[in-house]
This record gives sequence, structure tokens and C-alpha cells, in this order.
Amino acid sequence: MSTTARIHPTASAVLSTTIKHHLRPPPNAVVFRTNPNSLRRRGTTRTLTVAMAAPLDVCAKASVTVPNKLGDCPFCQRVLLTLEEKHLPYDLKLVDLGNKPEWFLKIYPEGKVPVVKLDEKWVADSDIITQALEEKYPDPPLATPPEKASVGSKIFSTFIGFLKSKDAKDGTEEALLNELKSFDDYLKENGPFINGKVVSAADFSLGPKLYHLEIALGHFKDWSIPDSLPYVKSYMKSIFSLDSFVKASALKEDVIAGWRPKVLG
Repeated sequence: MSTTARIHPTASAVLSTTIKHHLRPPPNAVVFRTNPNSLRRRGTTRTLTVAMAAPLDVCAKASVTVPNKLGDCPFCQRVLLTLEEKHLPYDLKLVDLGNKPEWFLKIYPEGKVPVVKLDEKWVADSDIITQALEEKYPDPPLATPPEKASVGSKIFSTFIGFLKSKDAKDGTEEALLNELKSFDDYLKENGPFINGKVVSAADFSLGPKLYHLEIALGHFKDWSIPDSLPYVKSYMKSIFSLDSFVKASALKEDVIAGWRPKVLG
């Protein structure tokens, strides 16, 4: 059972730090907690001698295909990757976005995910959340240098354009391939990750989007990353195989279900 979510009775997009009422989360809330004694990071085990922080409350999209499973939101996955890589314990509350429960709308009336409770305030937007986590929990550092933070940032929008395209000659495939080629060239000179030899925040932003790209384009267009982009393919394999990524990944069926309305209109 996850911890009780505490909210202000006049909750808005930014919730007051004055907490006066209690609201019990749904009985099927799913709890993910990091073992405070033995933490595994990319094949190595670390034993902590400091006290762990209390679990953070995290609201994320629920699966539409399997009960009590994480849904297909790449922005939720980005936040969960950050929490996993920083070894922060968290209580995950899965939200049915097709039928948003009252407790969630009281927490965050805009009804969007991800939302994380930090310092008694509910914080939305994966950009803001991950930056706040980096500032509050700087070890291990995941920040990407500013000059590298936007590497690969246009891939997602060009992927969506190609995925939704009904005209094979409209240039959307070429636009995506151009962005992937630029990324491949960058990795060849600077990789294997965006910030060189170590994964960083930029990888946890781009990785989930590439995961959606691979599944959605494979299913709806029978399309895959060409062999002429070996560094991109190697990058995806490395990111997708991280323990944190495997744990925070949506089911393939959910990714397909999530994109279907956008593809079919």
C-alpha cells in the first residue's frame, strides 16, 4: 500500500505548502521501493551507510492493457528513470487517464502526468521534475552539459510526423532520417552516450522516445532504424538494456495502443 497523499483543499496547478486535509489513494496503488541497503546500478552492488529519504509519491499513467502496470507515457518513464538511477525510493500511483479518479484530480486538477510530490508540493512536467530532483539529490550526478542537452531533441517530433503521415512522398520519412543521421554522426564522434561515456539526463529524455519510435513505426509502418545508422542502433540497445530502463518501460501493447488513435485519426 502506498503512502497517504496529502493535499490542500483548494489545490491548483501549483499546490500550497500548507497541507490541511488528507486523502487516501486508491487501494490498488502500486508501490515501487528501492532496497535501502543494497542498490544495484549497471551490474554493481553498492551498500549505503546513510539514511535513505522517505519514498517520494509519484503519479504516472496506468496501462490500458494490463491491470496494475505502468502505462506508455515517455515523460513518466523519464521521471522514473531519474528516480531509479539516483536510487531514490518512491511510491508509484498509477492513474487511469481515461477515467481520472477524484483523488488524482484533487492532487492536480489539470489531470496530467507525471506528477511528483517534493517538499510537500505536487510538481508537474518532466522537465521541471527532473531538474528539481537533480538539485535536491545531486548524487549521483545526471545533469547534461548545456551544450549537449539538446542533442537529438528533434527526433521525437519528426518521428510523430512520419508516423501520422499518409503520403509516402511528403518528406516526413526523410526528415526523420536526417535527424537520426545527425544523431548517428554525433554519437560516432562523442558517444556512446550523449554526454560521452556515462548516461545522463539527456539520455533519459531521449531513450523513452526512441523506445516509442521503434515499437510504433515497427507496428504501424513496418519500419526500423536502418543498418546505415549503427551508432544509433547501438545506443538504443545500450539504453534499452539498462536495469532502470527495463523496470520503467511500458508494455509493447500499451505503446501500440497509445499511438493507435493518432495514427488512425
